[in-house]
Parts: sequence; structure tokens; C-alpha cells
Amino acid sequence: MVMEFFCYHRDRPGSLPLRDELLEEHWSYMDRYEKEMIARGPTLADDGDTPTGSVHIVDLPDAAAARAFAFDEPNYQAGVYRDVLLRRWRNMLGRTMWEFPGGRTDGNRYLVLGLGAGQDADLNLPPDQDELIAYGPLLSDDGTAWLGTAALVRAPDPDTARAVLTPDRYDGIEVHNWWFGGRSS
Repeated sequence: MVMEFFCYHRDRPGSLPLRDELLEEHWSYMDRYEKEMIARGPTLADDGDTPTGSVHIVDLPDAAAARAFAFDEPNYQAGVYRDVLLRRWRNMLGRTMWEFPGGRTDGNRYLVLGLGAGQDADLNLPPDQDELIAYGPLLSDDGTAWLGTAALVRAPDPDTARAVLTPDRYDGIEVHNWWFGGRSS
């Protein structure tokens, strides 16, 4: 049985030179997971250019395989990242980011991350799904407890992207600039 996992590596301040140095190693590592990849790409600072983290949503056999994926990654091993958020995830759209009808480049893209505060929220797809690139709940390792929601969204601005989640149902909602990752064609 394959399980879906959301992995967000957040960069350590000042690690950009090391990240740049390891770019080919990172891509080569991710190439090994090409068939399992649902979505991938860096989060970016407000300048829209400086990486601040890496998002990977993958289908893997179990939690042990997901931990190996997250912690064997070359940037993690070298100290580029300050922390890792790794959670089971459910692909509510049933497709990969490459199947997003809006394409790879038009419009602003965001990672919207809401960490749960009690009662389950946003377990159904929002009414306007046209701008969703990836969407699903963050779950406990056994898949039974709701811990939040993660979405990749095309939106005109961060506030519009944030509105995809119900604000009072989360401890906090983060919105990060994001773009489609992978090797340049």
C-alpha cells in the first residue's frame, strides 16, 4: 500500500551558498523519486528569488520510507535545512502538480500551510478548485488524526492564497511564495 507524505525542509539562515553548491546532488537525489513525486518546489523569500525551503509531496510505502526520503536528502545531510516538517498527507485532487490545468508558469504560486488547532477543518475541497495545484490534510503517521492542511495554490496575492483555509480553525496559517520545482527543461 502506498501512502502520501508532505515534506517541507526549511532553510537555515545563511545556507544559500551551501544549497547552491549541492544543487546537482539534490536534483540527482530527487530524480530517484520521479515516479513517486506528486509535487515539488522551493519556497522563496519576498524577493521571489531567494530560496527559503523545499516542498516535496511523495507517494511512499510507509512512514519509515518517508523519514529516509526526508533525512537522507543531501541538503539535509549537509546542514542546509534548519528543520523538517514531515506528515502523512491525502491527495484530495487525485493528480500531480504536472497535471495542474493552469500550467507551470502563469500567475503567483504559494504554499499555504495551516497547523491544526483541535477539530478537523477543511477536509472537503474548497468550492473554487481551479487554482489549486495540490491540496490535502496533514495527518498523523497512522493517518487517523488530523494535524492541519497543506495546499499549493495559484493566487493573485498571499491574502487570497491564505483564504483557501478557514482561519479560525488553525493555530496559524503560513503563506510562502512557491514555484514548480525540478530540473529546468
